[in-house]
Amino acid sequence: MPLSEHEQRLLDQIEQALYAEDPKWANAVRISDPRNHYKRRLVKASIGFALGVVLLMVGAVAPQILVGVAGFVVMLATCLWGLSSWKRMSGAVDTTSSSGASGGGGGGRRRAHRQSFMERIEERWRRRNDER
Repeated sequence: MPLSEHEQRLLDQIEQALYAEDPKWANAVRISDPRNHYKRRLVKASIGFALGVVLLMVGAVAPQILVGVAGFVVMLATCLWGLSSWKRMSGAVDTTSSSGASGGGGGGRRRAHRQSFMERIEERWRRRNDER
């Protein structure tokens, strides 16, 4: 949803005040790309997954069931963490999308907003009532 003129002016004033107060920090925040954060998380998740594999193998070779189970849990947790970072880094989860779900100007990217089950049912209900 776009901002109103008043909200845009307020945002500009806040931004100008931030630059006046601490220009070095404001410039660093503005330049930083959020994808770099997710890349670091993905690397950490890969290292954690490798550690989980090592723990699982140690638990399998030595008769230490708890070590093997801990390795599996570490592998599972880091895999989920890495997949969530991958989705956000690749743009599949886009929180800044517009509210219009239909549109053809995607340019090959995935649809930014997927309708939930209930939204799809409500849309079908509206279409059915409009046809009558």
